[in-house]
Amino acid sequence: MDLRKIKKLIDLLEESNLAEIEIKEGEESVRLARVPKGSYAPQPQMYAAAPEQRAAAPMPMASPTESSTGGSAKPAGNDQPEGHVMRAPMVGTFYTSPSPDKPAFVTVGQTVKAGETLAIIEAMKMFNPIEADVSGTILAVLTESGSPVEFDQPLFVIG
Repeated sequence: MDLRKIKKLIDLLEESNLAEIEIKEGEESVRLARVPKGSYAPQPQMYAAAPEQRAAAPMPMASPTESSTGGSAKPAGNDQPEGHVMRAPMVGTFYTSPSPDKPAFVTVGQTVKAGETLAIIEAMKMFNPIEADVSGTILAVLTESGSPVEFDQPLFVIG
């Protein structure tokens, strides 16, 4: 990559409100990140858990039913209805409505079409719509509005 292009990128980063810029051209890439004045960027460090912590919290093994369905099944005795499970596509904060004073996008018993917005997940100050990937009726909302969600966490059941 040309040194003049890199200098222009540096100028662009300084003039803008961006924290970092990454540009890829073919197999070359340049990543520029802004460090606030008067501070330093510490090197990332890897920490290993103490042996007694690893032994105290073993990872659960997937049961045959979990691995055959492609996700983690809820424990026996759950009250989750049968149907298509909509899962979180990302980590973030789950919201059932566009704002606290607005009604929920969908409610239990409501019929939805594929592509219709069911909820939003806020991740890094960005609000990402969660759209139905199948048409049907909302049988259950599995996550409370305002709560954090993990990747692949069940959010809705559509029948």
